[in-house]
Amino acid sequence: MNNPFQSAALQETPTPQTFNEQAYLAVNPDVAEAVRVGKISSGWNHFKKFGHIEGRRQKVVDDEPATSENFDEGRYLAANPDVRQAVELGQCESGRAHFDLLGRAQGRRQQRASDIPAIRARKLAAVRPLLLDPETPLSASGKFVFADEESFEAQDSTDEMPISENGYDDETIEWIERHADGLILDVGAGYRPVYYSNVVNFELMDYATTDVVGLAHRLPFRDNVFDGVISIAVLEHVKDPFRCAAEIARVLKPGGWLKCCVPFLQPLHGYPHHYFNMTHEGLRTLFEGRLTIERQEVTNPTHPIWAIAWQLRSWSQGLSPRARKQFLRTRVEDLIAYPGPLLEKPWARELPREKLFELAAATILYARKPESSERAADPMTVLRRG
Repeated sequence: MNNPFQSAALQETPTPQTFNEQAYLAVNPDVAEAVRVGKISSGWNHFKKFGHIEGRRQKVVDDEPATSENFDEGRYLAANPDVRQAVELGQCESGRAHFDLLGRAQGRRQQRASDIPAIRARKLAAVRPLLLDPETPLSASGKFVFADEESFEAQDSTDEMPISENGYDDETIEWIERHADGLILDVGAGYRPVYYSNVVNFELMDYATTDVVGLAHRLPFRDNVFDGVISIAVLEHVKDPFRCAAEIARVLKPGGWLKCCVPFLQPLHGYPHHYFNMTHEGLRTLFEGRLTIERQEVTNPTHPIWAIAWQLRSWSQGLSPRARKQFLRTRVEDLIAYPGPLLEKPWARELPREKLFELAAATILYARKPESSERAADPMTVLRRG
């Protein structure tokens, strides 16, 4: 398979040295709105006080200084619309002529060349033989699209492009890198801040990092083709999670792994709708009989503290200023701040397993498709072992 492992970052964690105001506000619309209405003076001020603690990201700057060595006519004109207009009106011979005469002295910039189109082309060439219809043409943007207008209407989608962007945790990144020579399907990927050559980003919406547009209850791939499947905070947003789970199991290779995370105690959220939160028992039920359930966990990113903080924060935001002040005087302000450090408190760290599953923000399921000579363990036996 001619698909060498590569990655391209679209977002980054800023430092005081690399902070870029425009790039920070582009990724954090709540901060941009707070700056606009005067609640905070700048994105930099927010980053210094809160952003570095909250783990906020910024957009990777997509332009670069233009030089004689890297000059590219198309990318120069794309970054300088005034020059492009001058060329179109015949006022300037070309972007290069403008750069040589004025642009170099003015410190003009040009768009940075993106690695994503070339990475995607190689990736989808490897995916094509795995499609139910290998003759499917690429869209104008170089992607596979399997969701027609009728299908979108059936999912109650709208014309509004939502924001759904999260990075992978360290464990998932390790799995991705371990399968550098294989293919992993991310069902409901959203917008990923890092684009990987071996991860097929499957989405309802056509984000910049989407590879295949389609619906999770009708995956357009043949049986037994993916080394792994990632499904993070997706199955609560589909009308038939059992059908989606069956599709996920179908496309996994024998021995392939699944990482599936679904919220339990989280408020209403997401796009296009939020249908089903699940207990860890409910999540297990989706895959029993199809996959061998290896373990279920509540980890730091899905610890009960996140559920508590989310609920109390949303509660406080819905109050009038006077009521909110009274609410915060009950000392819940210690909980609605960034809760990460609270994970080390004894009252968080020493929660027993039963309470972790009872109060978890989400539970995580790990599974593997049995080899052809294996059979999935009997569900009741697995439950008795747990």
